[in-house]
Amino acid sequence: MVIRQQQSAADFDVHEYMQRIGRQARTASIALGRADTSNKDRALLAIATAIETAEQNLLVANARDMEQGGAHELDEALLDRLALNRDRIGAMAEGLRQIAALRDPVGEITDLNFRPSGIQVGKMRVPLGVVGIIYESRPNVTADAAGLCLKSGNATILRGGSEALHSNQAIAHCIRSGLAGAGLPENAVQVIETSDRAAVGELVRMQEYVDVIVPRGGKGLIERVARESLIPVIKHLHGVCHVYIDEHADHDKAVAIAFNAKTQRYGTCNTMETLLLARSVAKSILERLAPMYQEQGVELRGCPSACSLVGGMKAAVEDDWDTEYLAPILAVRVVDDFDAALQHIREHGSNHTDAIVTEDYTRARRFLREVDSSSVMVNASTRFADGFEYGLGAEIGISTDKIHARGPVGLEGLTSQKFIVLGDGQIRQ
Repeated sequence: MVIRQQQSAADFDVHEYMQRIGRQARTASIALGRADTSNKDRALLAIATAIETAEQNLLVANARDMEQGGAHELDEALLDRLALNRDRIGAMAEGLRQIAALRDPVGEITDLNFRPSGIQVGKMRVPLGVVGIIYESRPNVTADAAGLCLKSGNATILRGGSEALHSNQAIAHCIRSGLAGAGLPENAVQVIETSDRAAVGELVRMQEYVDVIVPRGGKGLIERVARESLIPVIKHLHGVCHVYIDEHADHDKAVAIAFNAKTQRYGTCNTMETLLLARSVAKSILERLAPMYQEQGVELRGCPSACSLVGGMKAAVEDDWDTEYLAPILAVRVVDDFDAALQHIREHGSNHTDAIVTEDYTRARRFLREVDSSSVMVNASTRFADGFEYGLGAEIGISTDKIHARGPVGLEGLTSQKFIVLGDGQIRQ
């Protein structure tokens, strides 16, 4: 395959290329919108098999990307997101099979009721049309996004980061193979072949061809897309996630959850970045947790009260409460009470994911009701805020917006509803 970034500006017109991609996607969306569930599922299973069969090719392509990433001095969090291994390739295939097993929302009719005129009014779930997805680093997004868009009847245009170009093209080859094998248009999923940043600018302005944009990546990318897009955007800017350990917490649960939420994986948007502790339990919890974090190489940055309880803890500055580290760094704050924890989350949270550890039912209910985030948890790690863990098969991204879709965006988040009317000759008087 010829990678577009290798062509000179003289023989490659980004505008013309993106317009062609858009036209092909719009045409494919019509065919995909009327495809039946069995055809879509057959394609998903074929793509999963193709990915497993191409494991060695995917590893070779990814090794090229990793080598280039190292040469360009990408940080550890980005390299972690970029890396493929046998387990991650297997997870991509498994995610596609799980999507195939999910109920197809397209065509579902709900809320049918008779009106006094005799007509029936209801709602039908339909695809959005063409979804443009702009993302960085993670090659698995290519498979996840393609699978979710395919099952929900949407054509998709995928623009991955230049750092994952070889990995994404290798996965794209598997996707085209699966689509063709199921008799669906190969252009139903198109992975942009150029790393030219101008392609992003073109994509977010193609209102004629694209119905929604989903950016996945760093805050800079998402801010740029939200600022420049002429198309509706499903997004979250960053994940400053909190775990609050309440005075009524089970200490064993609290230690396990807080440790997992930070250390299970550092470079993800649902990783805990700030630990909040009720003052009455802070000493006993930190006596257990701090050595565990330190053994893992996690740098602790605390408020004065937290620093007084843990030797060697660095003093936090104001920016620490608003930072998504994506690294082994954790901000720690001791709060006076439950209401102070809520206030901290309101002031510094990113509306992504926040958790409380408590055995107090009333506190748990208040936390669920009053914390205004897309995922709110009781006695569970923030690392569960994920489409796969929520039973969505995979996710196309996390939305912290409040309109249309919120939280991990799966199949239903990639559809909308239209009103339908069933009559028998009625006319309005």
